[in-house]
Amino acid sequence: MLRALILRDLRRAWGSGSVLWPVAFFLLVATLFPFAIGPDGALLARVGGGVVWTAALLAALLPVERLVAPDLEAGVIDQLLVREVPLVLVAAAKLVAHWLGFALPLMLAAPVAAALFGMSADVLLRVELGLLIGTPGLAALGVATGALVAGLRGAGAVAGLVMLPLAVPLLIFGGGMVAMNLGGGAGAVKLLAATSLLLCAGAPFVAAAAIRAGMD
Repeated sequence: MLRALILRDLRRAWGSGSVLWPVAFFLLVATLFPFAIGPDGALLARVGGGVVWTAALLAALLPVERLVAPDLEAGVIDQLLVREVPLVLVAAAKLVAHWLGFALPLMLAAPVAAALFGMSADVLLRVELGLLIGTPGLAALGVATGALVAGLRGAGAVAGLVMLPLAVPLLIFGGGMVAMNLGGGAGAVKLLAATSLLLCAGAPFVAAAAIRAGMD
């Protein structure tokens, strides 16, 4: 059942083309930011990791409105409940599908951003590792936020207000991984992994409770 739910959400995401929008937004930020900073290569390389993480966070926010609300409106959640599928399982499937739908394409696009910022191969490797560890936490936040704002008017703005503050630790620790050569990088890896794991463990239960509350 979990596999079927994941594949269903992935087919819907790829079929609607919504997977491409986060990647396009990610690359747009990476392209425009050097124009604002100027041609200082050393400065661009120094801030590139933080910019990549900020762009990844904002890209993860784009599809939040479409993660839970369409299924509630179409009665899909009701049908799953009739079949006695736990809402926690539904939320976990959405988490995995959201991560596969936005995180992996972002990681594939990260070398393009790295080239624009003049990152070395070593820095790019740390950025990719950070995205691999941290994006499950972003996906978890996205699913929980999507469940909390489902059915609300202006859900996109509300989702940003809810999700962005909660994602600050991921942003800090993810950016900290880029500074491994300056010390403290190993600690940032552990903190990023712990934060991401905590979010992944708790988000399905939060999302399930929010969906159930919204249906009452």
